[in-house]
Amino acid sequence: MNKLAAIYIRVSTEDQAQHGVSLSAQEEALKNYAKASGYDIFKIYKDEGKSAKNIEGRPAMQEMLQDAEARKFSAIFTYKLDRFSRSLKDLILTMEKLRELGIDFISLQDKIETTSASGKLMFHIISAFAEFERNVTSERTKFGMNKIAKDGYVVNRAPKGYKIENKMLVPAEDSYVIQEIFQTFLNENISLNKLAKKYNLSVNGLKKVLKNFTYVGKIKFGGQVLEGKHTPLISHELFNKVQKKLEDLERK
Repeated sequence: MNKLAAIYIRVSTEDQAQHGVSLSAQEEALKNYAKASGYDIFKIYKDEGKSAKNIEGRPAMQEMLQDAEARKFSAIFTYKLDRFSRSLKDLILTMEKLRELGIDFISLQDKIETTSASGKLMFHIISAFAEFERNVTSERTKFGMNKIAKDGYVVNRAPKGYKIENKMLVPAEDSYVIQEIFQTFLNENISLNKLAKKYNLSVNGLKKVLKNFTYVGKIKFGGQVLEGKHTPLISHELFNKVQKKLEDLERK
């Protein structure tokens, strides 16, 4: 029994007007090529009048990729790379996903096929580009979040005692509670369990409050403690004394 192949064809109104490469012409050429390569046709996926700017706007492409995830075929045939995608990022990431799934990719006009040694090499190159793209995206995200934090804007949700206004931390109506919690812990002989219950917190939640740099006007992000632009709710002196008492408790 022959292996099964998916055929993907796409043409936009503009493409057909300029180049005259109709869906039927693509379909006929790809069916013949797939059969000559020893494949039976599982399904022909058609996106007519669709742009190649992104994958999200093409229902047939979406359906084909879902069927690929389900391993319903072992190869995808397309007429030309720009039929598949004109977005280099989409193309690289999609072909990397196909490689992971063990699905071959054949582009007729570009003479690209991943069934040979040279084709497999191309998949490895694409995989390297995919990894590079992920790393670049991660670095950009980290840089952007770090800049936001350094500028004093909220990176995560507001901690107890604060609220968010215009992306900045401002004291909430119950901000006085933070001062109470720190003073009570430092000056009274009360267990963490009882103090947590008094303020409707878990013990771990209470510890997070007592160790939170945000309350002295700082922001912790990416392993760094940065100077924030929000109003502190307690003094550095009080915070440091509380850290010392916590350390002493944890040693016992």
